[in-house]
Amino acid sequence: MKGIPKYTIGMGDRFAHQGKAQLEAVVAANVAGIELFPVWNKSFREHSIVGSEPQDLRNEADTAVSELSWDKDYFVDADHINLTTVEAFLPGSNFYTLDVADFVGQPPDENQLQSFLSASQSFLGNFSIPGIDERFEITEELLREVAGKFLVAIRKAKEIYCFIAEKRGADSFVTEVSIDETDTAQTPIELFLILKMIAAEEIPVQTIAPKFTGRFNKGVDYVGDLDQFEKEFDEDLYVIRYAVETFGLPQELKLSVHSGSDKFSLYPIIGRLIRKHEAGLHLKTAGTTWLEEVIGLAESEGQGLELAKEIYRGAFENFEELAAPYSTVIDIDPSQLPSPSQVDEWESETFVRTLRHNQKDSLYNPHVRQLIHIGFKIAAKIGEPFTDALVANEKIIARNVRDNLYDRHISKIFL
Repeated sequence: MKGIPKYTIGMGDRFAHQGKAQLEAVVAANVAGIELFPVWNKSFREHSIVGSEPQDLRNEADTAVSELSWDKDYFVDADHINLTTVEAFLPGSNFYTLDVADFVGQPPDENQLQSFLSASQSFLGNFSIPGIDERFEITEELLREVAGKFLVAIRKAKEIYCFIAEKRGADSFVTEVSIDETDTAQTPIELFLILKMIAAEEIPVQTIAPKFTGRFNKGVDYVGDLDQFEKEFDEDLYVIRYAVETFGLPQELKLSVHSGSDKFSLYPIIGRLIRKHEAGLHLKTAGTTWLEEVIGLAESEGQGLELAKEIYRGAFENFEELAAPYSTVIDIDPSQLPSPSQVDEWESETFVRTLRHNQKDSLYNPHVRQLIHIGFKIAAKIGEPFTDALVANEKIIARNVRDNLYDRHISKIFL
């Protein structure tokens, strides 16, 4: 397997214009003493919406690396791929997020179930994980329940992994397993047993994305119980350490936080805990860069501001269509959205302050921010006038992208 550094940040870029600005934020982190490494990520769905190809992301990353003379490792993530979508990502990606959400909850056949039960007998009874005060009772009923949720999904992850390894070579890529798209957070025992399944399938997982309690809505801060999140994150780190020792999983195995952008209330907690455990972290961000593009256009006034207003109008008028794929990760109250005619009257400052993620600003509107977050399809339909505006206003947009990643994200966790 390809090694992964301790700290990595996933950076999405819907329209493939901000790779250099994103890498500048990572360079600034390294100058400040943080050994942070870039991972450019983009999903099949995002490529489909904007009309790009996976190789475009590789080209963007390579160009940024060349322009800034970055001489360390960097990664291109085939984000949330499965067997039906992975083929196009094979030439350019060296990081694969295996998405098996569609298979969570599918019952295993009896032979698979019995094999798992037989291999898990030594864990039956009173069970403890070093570092976690709570003691757990593992019963055969619990084993059956966890297997019923995750065994088929992990076997499907093995299929995807083997397909990639056969095509690319097993030592050429990083493997992440995503189990965050479930209804409830995994308990420590569930995560431990999931890692047991992964080890049994001989998947050299290097990052795992569990589900946490609370709302990880797109582009806005975490909504939930901070104490509960801290407890879960702390316990997950103990589970990973113990699973690595028990099952022989890769030593660099670390947590991945999906929809991690703009979760400002969580960053001090995450930073404190990874230092406590001397643990690695993969923070996956995506749409926060796209939002900074819209902010930069609005800030530039003139045609840029008019394009930002056009994007808002299109998102407002197509709200239901845009929201449907993101229903579990947005909370938009339509009554809190200004009408397009109101937005048409806004000056640059009003638009920028409404959209920029500054919770202390009285104009900041998280409903508008989430709407614009899912509205990148509108910009894709606008086409060349939008991308031409990105080029024309590169300096102001790049500054926003760089400062947002470094000041609001990287420094809040790692410094």
